[in-house]
Amino acid sequence: MTAALFLATVLFWGSGAIVTSLQAGASAPELSVAIRMFLVGLSMLGFSIATGKPITIARSDRLWVMMQGILFFGLAFIAFYKATKGIPSGIAALVLSSSSLFAAIASRLLLNLRISRRATIGIVFGLLGLGIVAAPQIFALHLDPQTVTGFIWAGVAAMATGAGTAIAARNQRRGLPIPVLMGWGALCGCGFGVAWAVVVGTSLTIPVTVGYLAQLAYLAIIASCVTFLMYFTLIEKVGPARAAYALTVVPIVAITISVIFEGLHIDTRLAFGGATILLGNILVLNA
Repeated sequence: MTAALFLATVLFWGSGAIVTSLQAGASAPELSVAIRMFLVGLSMLGFSIATGKPITIARSDRLWVMMQGILFFGLAFIAFYKATKGIPSGIAALVLSSSSLFAAIASRLLLNLRISRRATIGIVFGLLGLGIVAAPQIFALHLDPQTVTGFIWAGVAAMATGAGTAIAARNQRRGLPIPVLMGWGALCGCGFGVAWAVVVGTSLTIPVTVGYLAQLAYLAIIASCVTFLMYFTLIEKVGPARAAYALTVVPIVAITISVIFEGLHIDTRLAFGGATILLGNILVLNA
């Protein structure tokens, strides 16, 4: 069950990264994220009500839920959208995969959770494998201001995702239902996106085209509602650091899609890097 959740999370999130890069050029990232999270929030709270779950949150937990929403559903996604405007989505996903390390650090600071030696070794192997796969692409990039900015935003996304993952673990330990956490967290992320748009003077309009709306629907339903439910269930089952390792494998999905649709050639470097990532995955999931 855990392995199936992990695999599905990776596949949906990986495909979402590519769709995100397509949408990032169509409208302001903060506005796209706000609309996406508004749809996610309404869907999750509606699901909670329909299944008889109370959607109220205790006063002592509200600040933590808001922090989870701002970091995970707001800042992390806005930063990732912005990153894909400066660097390829696969490279941005590679940087985002380091969120497992930030999740481990945040878990230690916020939850006093220790990370086992095997899990640590697995994470290192996973990141090493991704480096083998993507290093030539990284070094081939010309480090102009747009590229540097893209890397910075990707780093912000990784840190926000890691911290948000740790806070999500804290909130779930308090017994808050995952759909309720997702609903209110996504609405907080929506509010953060709207506030960002207002502060920077972003035009509050979106392109009403079939392509944009189809991308928005996919990102809101498949890459958000479905994937987040699986991801936060993983946090509940295996802990925040090991759950965040799913993001370490996401770039491989982007490479696979490139093989199928763009004719990318798999050479020895790609094969060796992929094997190293799989080894890291086995170590983490069996830690």
